[in-house]
Amino acid sequence: MTAPRTPKIPYGGDYNPEQWPEPVWDDDHRLFTQAGIDTFTVGVFSWSLTQPAPDTYDFTVLDRVLDRAATENRRICLATGTAALPPWLAKRHPEVNRTDFEGRRHRYGQRHNFCPSSPAYRDHATAMAARLAERYADHPALLAWHINNEYGGACYCDLCAEAFREWLQRRYGTLDALNDAWWSTFWSHRFTDFAEIEPPSALTEHWRGPDHTAFQGITLDYFRFTTDALLGCFLAEKEVIRAHDQDTPVTTNFMGMFRPLDYHRWAPHLDFASWDSYPPLDAPPTWPALAHDLMRGLKDGAPFWLMEQTPSTTACRDVNPLRRPGELRLATLQAVAHGADAALYFQMRASRGACEKYHGAVIGHAGRDDTRVFREVAELGRELEALGDATLGARTPARTALLFDWDSWWALEISDGPSRLVRYQEVVHAYYRAAREAGADVDVVPVTADLTAYDVLLAPVLHMVKGDLAERLEAVAARGGTVLTTFLSGRVDEHDRAFPTDVPGPLAPLMGVRVDEWDSRARDFVQPVRLGELTCEARLLFEIVLPRGAEPVGTYGTDFYAGTPAVTRNRFGGSGGEGWYVATALDQPGVDWIVRRILTRHDLLGPYADHPALETATRVAPDGTRLHFLLNHAPEPAHLTAHTTATDLLTGKRIEEGEPLTLDPLGTVILRGQ
Repeated sequence: MTAPRTPKIPYGGDYNPEQWPEPVWDDDHRLFTQAGIDTFTVGVFSWSLTQPAPDTYDFTVLDRVLDRAATENRRICLATGTAALPPWLAKRHPEVNRTDFEGRRHRYGQRHNFCPSSPAYRDHATAMAARLAERYADHPALLAWHINNEYGGACYCDLCAEAFREWLQRRYGTLDALNDAWWSTFWSHRFTDFAEIEPPSALTEHWRGPDHTAFQGITLDYFRFTTDALLGCFLAEKEVIRAHDQDTPVTTNFMGMFRPLDYHRWAPHLDFASWDSYPPLDAPPTWPALAHDLMRGLKDGAPFWLMEQTPSTTACRDVNPLRRPGELRLATLQAVAHGADAALYFQMRASRGACEKYHGAVIGHAGRDDTRVFREVAELGRELEALGDATLGARTPARTALLFDWDSWWALEISDGPSRLVRYQEVVHAYYRAAREAGADVDVVPVTADLTAYDVLLAPVLHMVKGDLAERLEAVAARGGTVLTTFLSGRVDEHDRAFPTDVPGPLAPLMGVRVDEWDSRARDFVQPVRLGELTCEARLLFEIVLPRGAEPVGTYGTDFYAGTPAVTRNRFGGSGGEGWYVATALDQPGVDWIVRRILTRHDLLGPYADHPALETATRVAPDGTRLHFLLNHAPEPAHLTAHTTATDLLTGKRIEEGEPLTLDPLGTVILRGQ
């Protein structure tokens, strides 16, 4: 099953009419019509309203919300409301409340406050989902099911401890296998009974916080267990929904590059991916772009839904900058360029109370239609209406892929060495940014993905190498492709045990190098690296490389290893393939130099690679039509020369190849090829 079929990009967002008296609903729908809003997400936090007592269900308000939506010809993404407990459930079953990392059982409050291993939670959550599905499966407004909301958090209670032991028994089978995987002879940790195993927390293996553990193996497995425990909650609700509704697509909203949960383990169980985009507003545009491409990669390139974004400002940070005029339109069309088939907001009308009352909304507390934000939302609604179905179902024809691996992320950042200053996201983003700013379309894929479609494979900080990955990377190079990896790659196996061989472990034959030592330094230490005519800066970690077939491309400039390779290239196979190894954390100009050289070899530089503020993306519609997105992230106009003859879908203007093409500040064109 795939995403819902719609005649245009669904436009709207989270709507909580239960927070307002019904006369306000009339104003809401008048304004929604004015803004081109056609889709709502409702019921996300309605559990205490729809089930006010253990044996009492009341769908009166929800009935009116859905019926009114149907009357207004709008569609509903209906949430199960199970992301936050009702107070009576926490009072009646205290074990549904989470126990935190320090071992404290929480009392009722906040949200994401449930223990995923609690039978009481599972029973009540699935009962609610079943009743909703039974009642609304055939409702004319229903478009999709939205289970829970932004799953996250961990619990360390006795129920989770027992569930963890059962999970370990299924994973390892025997204690001998577990002890070997965790290298438990270290510090007298050899277990003789599964009952002896405790969740890794501040009371057991962690002494300086969640990322400082005495045993990486057990902590890594608890991350995996938590992913599976929360996934189990999702699957339980999906199962009861399917008992009443076989046809309506089911999703839950992810959070992009969210470290606590391995979304690749969830992806097969969603009918379509969706996510909530709240990047720091001072982040480069490639940061949300990376998250968009990661979400698209979850379902093998299928379009995703932008389930939430703010129309103006957030309310969850110490400082919450406002989106400037034009930034909302640009961010929305960027999502569409990267594969979004829906554009939804949080929130439709601002809440009057609690912690999100100052969060951005399409409609403010006064209910006005003459605010700048409302006008921008309405204008964008008109553009999406005119765009129609032109982009729906379109896919990205990328020949460059970037590997994104939660296991490597976790293992790298819980490791006591070589450096705690290396951050997985930052390194991955640097290489993604280099490829995107050079004009390459990029698929962000798991390490299990089929790699046969790609000419260039970027695998920065591939700390953990599992299964046959090394052989599949070699196959890319053997047929003439290029594979790049970096420092701290090829270090550990799936259990976070160091390979009993030279670094970079299984990647060494492809890379043609041996790493003998590594020098970890503070952030303020800079090592110059020479790359051709460019001298760039390197920081944090400096691996000392001995070529074993590879040729030096860049060299260190100081210390006893001055003149030794910092970047190497290895010819691999008989078809001209290459393995590139970057032994240090280069600055962005250094990463750009390397990635552009690789892309040029494969004729993958974009036509506007010399315009750093111009983002390009390509999608191919189901009928084969190529759509070229050009997005100007600069506050000044972008003066270009059209690289193809096309029609701009947003204006209807025909553009001839070779003629001048100017994009307004923060402007976008969508070119449909002839």
